[in-house]
Amino acid sequence: MLTPEEKEKVIKKYRFHDADTGSSEVQVALLTEEIRRLLSHLKKYPKDLHSKRGLLKMVFKRRSLLKYLKKESAKRYNNIIKKVGLKK
Repeated sequence: MLTPEEKEKVIKKYRFHDADTGSSEVQVALLTEEIRRLLSHLKKYPKDLHSKRGLLKMVFKRRSLLKYLKKESAKRYNNIIKKVGLKK
């Protein structure tokens, strides 16, 4: 779980304007940070099946957001992929 300070830092990095907290890019960036954090937890505790299930839910949610973004604007999709460091 990201702390509010970490969340705010990610939002500031990926937002379009001052009041932007829920755009697809911000949501993808927040989910990516959560996924990275959960992956490091699962490397330490591989039998934690509840966390593994949560990880899968986050990955599928991020995938659907990226799919939506790709459909709406390929340019924004490519920018967020590069910024976050994901593979296509």
